[in-house]
Amino acid sequence: MYQWLLFAMLALAAGADSAHLDIAHFVPVDYSAPSYDLESPMPYIFGYAVTDSESSSNFDHHESSDAQVITGSYRVALPDGRTQIVTYTADDINGYVADVKYEGEAQYPEHRKSH
Repeated sequence: MYQWLLFAMLALAAGADSAHLDIAHFVPVDYSAPSYDLESPMPYIFGYAVTDSESSSNFDHHESSDAQVITGSYRVALPDGRTQIVTYTADDINGYVADVKYEGEAQYPEHRKSH
């Protein structure tokens, strides 16, 4: 099959009028990888949340950046029944600054000795 394809290509090339071929229209393709500036920060927004009543998992995280300051917050359901909420900012001047709060009241079940 490849012999027929090669023969057909040679026949077309031999029969082509070389006066109509214009080499200037053949533009080479650049297959090199694009370059990215990985050193400069870029703005972004992301977030996720998980709530699973079967495992009592309940947490979320949201964060955004304007390429200068990162702001965000996350909340986690703690094993003692409280919810920890952390709101934070981070930048080159102040570093990471967090405000931690708790919702609810800690619940500790009574310990029972096993016999």
